Amino acid sequence: MLKQALAQNGLIAILRGLHPQEAAAIGDVLYAAGFRVIEVPLNSPSPYDSIRILRQALPADCLIGAGTVLTPEQVERVKAAGGQVIVMPHSDAKVLRAAKAAGLYLSPGVATPTEAFAALEEGADILKLFPAEQMGPAVVKAWLAVLPVGTVLAPVGGITPDNMQAFIDAGAKGFGLGSGLFKPGMTPEQVAASAKAYVAAWNALH
Repeated sequence: MLKQALAQNGLIAILRGLHPQEAAAIGDVLYAAGFRVIEVPLNSPSPYDSIRILRQALPADCLIGAGTVLTPEQVERVKAAGGQVIVMPHSDAKVLRAAKAAGLYLSPGVATPTEAFAALEEGADILKLFPAEQMGPAVVKAWLAVLPVGTVLAPVGGITPDNMQAFIDAGAKGFGLGSGLFKPGMTPEQVAASAKAYVAAWNALH
């Protein structure tokens, strides 16, 4: 379902700093704009509460996940809160295995081909190319030449509506959007405007 959601709209919302009391309103505007994968990093305030609220508030075709997942124990808490996707900044095999054992979708962070192959071996559903601003579209193209056919590579870090085309041309199938989409303190209206700009840019390239 994760790959299907990204095929519909390859944009992943990363809501670092989200507060539970604003989760439903922010989730609503993102869903209305077309987002179908929303991630709450665990270094946000009360992240498990926000994950629970988003899961209850949004339709089933929107996947809710957690980012900055660092331990197997956090994987279990995410699942208990209703989260469906585990997103990591790194590729710790213990966390990957815990996520697969829990039946959750998995998007580990990779910065080398060695990490990418190892993560796929552990069952990663999509690979998070992080940090994308350090790597660039040339890395996407080079990796996809050697990774298994069908591998989904999603750059994260510094992605704007204006720089997506070069990554898509290189073969990227999705993007994680952080502070360019949502910063703590933004109103739902501001997030909606930002979300629409990203979705318009994505749609124009497909």
